[in-house]
Formats: sequence, structure tokens, C-alpha cells
Amino acid sequence: MLITELLCDAQELKTGADQLDILTPKLQGKSVGLLVNHTSVVGKTHLTDTLLSLGVTIPKVFSPEHGFKGNKPDGEKITGESSESFQLISLYGDAKKPTPKQLENLDIMIIDMQDVGVRCYTYASTMTWMMETCAEVGIPVIVLDRPNPNGSYVDGPVLNEKYESIVGLHPIPLVHGLTLGELALMINGEGWLRDGLKADLEIIPVSGWDHSIPYSLPIAPSPNLPNDLAVSLYPSLVLFEGTVASVGRGTDFPFQVIGHPDFKGGFFGFTPHPNAGSKYPPLDDKLCVGISFIGQELKYELDITQLINFYRNTEVDEFFLDFIYKLSGTDKLKKQIMSKKSELEIRSSWEQDLAAYKQMREKYLLYP
Repeated sequence: MLITELLCDAQELKTGADQLDILTPKLQGKSVGLLVNHTSVVGKTHLTDTLLSLGVTIPKVFSPEHGFKGNKPDGEKITGESSESFQLISLYGDAKKPTPKQLENLDIMIIDMQDVGVRCYTYASTMTWMMETCAEVGIPVIVLDRPNPNGSYVDGPVLNEKYESIVGLHPIPLVHGLTLGELALMINGEGWLRDGLKADLEIIPVSGWDHSIPYSLPIAPSPNLPNDLAVSLYPSLVLFEGTVASVGRGTDFPFQVIGHPDFKGGFFGFTPHPNAGSKYPPLDDKLCVGISFIGQELKYELDITQLINFYRNTEVDEFFLDFIYKLSGTDKLKKQIMSKKSELEIRSSWEQDLAAYKQMREKYLLYP
């Protein structure tokens, strides 16, 4: 496709939330709940404000990790958020799944969040649990879809159910190549909700986009993914969160660097400190030596070469943390790297599972 054609498509792109002519007739006379955050916008106006201005009744709004405003640090338990316009309920507080009681008196649930297409990004798990409770109590769900910035490829190990957690609930690859809407269809279609429940599910798809079209996020999806470079590197660098190394949390360039005080051969230094995006950054106040990706061209790929490099060149007793099992979704990756398997050998071990997943994925693609 020519660049001019790409630009033309991008100009015509409309997210699910942008298509109010389709959405609002479905909400007339309904009591509407929303699962949203700071990325849930129509133009420059938040979806809640847009719908309220159109006379839609919204008694309750739910929010995922990082909160309704998207400004809470990673992993922080969220309490005390409030709004004068509706009851605001965090699904990243004492409980991660909404209760049937919290959905009382709602007629319909709208889900609208910007995902980044990586299994361990928690918005998809929050969506799953919302779909599950809605299925339990018989409330229809409408997902307002948004493009996946990492949606042009599928890669990585497929999750083993032994390692299910909020950073991975379903048997999908680390980079799954689906929008939230497509993933919702897969979750429903494959019977992955508890006890095989099925949600009454509808997707309002993105218009003017497909998986081959690059997408620059208009709003940072979370505090530590501040730009397109961090989003593109996230699939590769997030695995370092299961190690003793830092990926720049507590700096001005999170997910754009890797470092550790005992890494040998690094050419870039940084020192993490607590900031708005990370209250307790790994290696706080320690000079980390490593590698910077700042200023490089965007590459949408899963690269494990640096994970292998850092394991071999960081002089510590234990490089991997137990969290690597949940992040990678398997116990194999750690063992393979520790036994000095090559990148090619590791990738070859994913091939069979990836082929089966890609075949299944075809059934749920809205943007072939």
C-alpha cells in the first residue's frame, strides 16, 4: 500500500466511541454502566461527558488499573476516586472483579479502553471479569473498539493455564494481535468465561483501520508508556519486569531503556527515583548501566535478544524473579535462557502453539 493511501485511511479512522450515531440509539431509556479510563474519548471529550450531554443516564462508572484518570502508578491499589456525576468504582482496589450487587439497576454495560495488544497488560483481564459478571446477571455488553498499536504481528509463548493471573488470563501469545473487541469475541467464543458463561456481546468496530495500518496513540495508555516508542518496545521490555533489571520506571523514559548496576558492557546510565508513574521503582537511587533505545525508529516486533544478553552479562546470583513465570506465561522461557538456548531455538519452541493460535484467531478478526 502506498504511503498516501495509509495517510488517507488514517484520516478516515473512527474508533467505536466516535460512532455515536450507532451507539446512542442503543442507550435511549437505559441505565448505562461504563468501564472506561482516561483514554475513553470522543475527539477531545471524555465518553462519559459526551453521553451525559446527550441525555444518557449513567449511574455507575468502573475503572481499571491506573484509575479513571489514568494517573495512578503501576500496581497501586486504587481507593477514594469520586465524581459528582456518577458513582465511580475501581476494579483495581480490594477486588478486581465487579460483584453482581455493583451491577444492580444497570441495563447495559459499555467498555471502552485503549489497549496495547500485549497479554500482560491488565485492561484485558479487567474487561474479562466485567464480561463475566455481566453474563452472570444478564446485562448486555457493548465494546467500543480501538486500534491495537501492536496489532500487526503475533509472537511469543502461549500462556500455560498454570500461570493464569491478572497479567495473563487466557491461552494466547504474549503479543496476541487482537484489538480488545476481537479479544472479547475470542473470550466469548472459546468459552473462557467462568463455567463456560457467554456474555450478550456486541462490538462497535473501528472504521477505516486494519491490522496493517500503523496507529499512533493520541493519549498515553498508562503512566509508563508515554509515547509510541515505549508502546512499540513494551512487548520486548516487559519481560525484564520478571528480572532484577530496570526498564526505566522512575525516569523520564520508562520502557525505553534497560539497565542494572552490575551489567557488563553497557554504554548508557540512568538512576531511577520515585515519580508520578512509579512510587517504588526497581533499583531506586542506584546507577544502572545498560542500553538506551531513545531516538530509534519504531520497530513492531518481539525481540528477546536483549533478555538473553542481560542474563549472560549481569553479574548477580539470581537474575530472574518468580514473576517471570506469570509474565511469560510459562516456566520454559527462563529454563531455556538459563540453559543457553539460542534465540532461534527458543523461538522454534513457540511455533506449534503459535500456528494453532493463529488459526483460531482467524475466526475472530474484525480487521483482516
